[in-house]
Order: sequence, then C-alpha cells, then structure tokens
Amino acid sequence: MTQQYVLITGASRGIGKSTALCFARKGYHVFINCAASIDKLREVKNLIDENGTGSCTLVPGNVGNPEDVRSIFQRIYQHCKHLDVLINNAGIAHMGLLMDMKDDEWTQIIQTNLSSVFYCCREAVPPMISKKAGRIINISSMWGIYGASCEAAYSASKAGINGLTKALAKELAPSNIQVNAIAFGVIDTEMNGQLNKEEHIALEDEIPMGRFGSAEEAAEMIWNMAHAPGYMTGQIVGMDGGFF
Repeated sequence: MTQQYVLITGASRGIGKSTALCFARKGYHVFINCAASIDKLREVKNLIDENGTGSCTLVPGNVGNPEDVRSIFQRIYQHCKHLDVLINNAGIAHMGLLMDMKDDEWTQIIQTNLSSVFYCCREAVPPMISKKAGRIINISSMWGIYGASCEAAYSASKAGINGLTKALAKELAPSNIQVNAIAFGVIDTEMNGQLNKEEHIALEDEIPMGRFGSAEEAAEMIWNMAHAPGYMTGQIVGMDGGFF
C-alpha cells in the first residue's frame, strides 16, 4: 500500500491531537504542527510511535506567519512529493466586547484562524494539482455561520474560512481536489476550559444532545470527510449536537 501523508495544524491538543492519533492508527505518516506547545507536540509523537501503526514528523511553527509556513512545507517536501490530506485546524478564541478589543488581538485571531488556512493551502495546492488528487479540510465553527455574541473576531474568522472553502473548492474541482469544512459546535477541549461550572452547565442545557462533543468524535468526523466520495466538495458540514 502506498504511504499516505497528512498535515494537521494545531495538533498539540484537542481536536488536532485526536485527529493525529486517528490518522496514525490508520497507517498515515502524520506531520503535526503547533506554534508554542512543543513539549505537548512531542507527547503526541510519542503516542503515535508507541502505537506503531503510523509514523510522525514534527513541523513546529506559527502557521499565521507566511515565512514559517514556507519553512514547514520545505520540511514536509523533504519527506514526500505531496500531501494527500491537509487539515487546517489551528485556531484560538477570544471572548469580550468588540469595542474593548485591541488591534493586536484582532490581528492575532485573523492571522491564526484565517490567514493560516490561506498560507497552508497556498503551499499544499501546487503538488496536489500536479498529482490531480488531494483533500483539504478546514476546521470551522457553527459561530462562523450564526455568529456568537462577544466573539465577533472569532466568528468573523470562521465565516472567512467558510467563504474560502467554497471558493477554493470551485477553483480546484477541475484538478480533482476536494475542499470542505466542518462547522463544529461545542467540543470538550481546552479552548472551552475558560468556562466556569455554571457557564458549562448552562451551555450544555442549550444543546439538544445535552452534552459537549468529544475530540474523538470530531476526529472521526474529520477522518470520514477525508475519505468521503470524490463528488463531495465545497461543503460546510455542521456537527453541533443539534444546536442549530
């Protein structure tokens, strides 16, 4: 069987970590990335190495910085000629009133959540076009569709991902490259760890399923989308426990 390759950004924890472990269990060579939590990223690699079914390479760097992204892909292309799957998962949140948000906070959200998708796609796409094959999965949010009070920047960045996904899918469809996004609801990760107990319970009560989704469920959804029929492209697929 031909070795397959996937890059997962933001893979040191949460959805990214679970997705890296999932793809490695299926025999992929997994390139895992994060900007700062290098020790946690090494822990993910150790788990993959211990399992023994897949293999792993660390490609740390800030995917919101185009120079870092070029360096990351230079390393990737030393291992393989092209990626089979690109998973743009890196993201950060910010809660607060729009009028209180500082310029650098806005810039950081947009660079990390949205610009990173553009930079990584720009580097991944040319070899995919040459091969006439590839899958790009962008991790979005239900707030990119519906908007969240006190999360204007986060909502805007995820809405931008949705627009980029649909436009790029049309651009790459003639090259047999599928581009889709998953609009996740509330997933039980560190990003939602800022909620206190009362807020956690109140939010659960709003979800028809009565609970947060797990990172493992999110990873399973990403895996399924990466192996969906080739005619599926340009879609923003919701997974939110019935929230909307």
